Amino acid sequence: MTTQHTSDAELAAQPAAYWTGVAYEAIISFTRSQQAELGFTQPQFWLLRNLSKNDISPGGRGMTIPELQQAMSSYIRPEDDLKAEAEVLLERGWLTHDAGGRLWITESGEEARVGLKQHAPAIRARIHQGIDDADYVTTLKVLQQMIRNTGGTLT
Repeated sequence: MTTQHTSDAELAAQPAAYWTGVAYEAIISFTRSQQAELGFTQPQFWLLRNLSKNDISPGGRGMTIPELQQAMSSYIRPEDDLKAEAEVLLERGWLTHDAGGRLWITESGEEARVGLKQHAPAIRARIHQGIDDADYVTTLKVLQQMIRNTGGTLT
């Protein structure tokens, strides 16, 4: 499907599922390529975030790979191998593990998380280029209503 020379009426008849899928894949691909250029992967960043008491982890408790997979179940992709990604972070000294297989973020891992997070605004700015905040908010509200209309859950 293409939008070149497509009227508003023709666009209104096009399937939302197709376009949301295309947008999802394009945005994920772009985000991951930007992060790769900076020397890290999205799953590595998620691991650090989920283990940091200063981010997603309540109390900064250690977690096993299965617990991390469960915690990330709403956004992890099928091709993401958290065990392999954690190994990289263990080698970098950003994570450590205990005898029970729980992963813990290290002080250098926390410093890395903070540094990696600083790249998010520039990546977001590229994705949002040419889109004003009002249009973006309207788009999200429309998508949320479509989710409600189809019995989905907003998280």
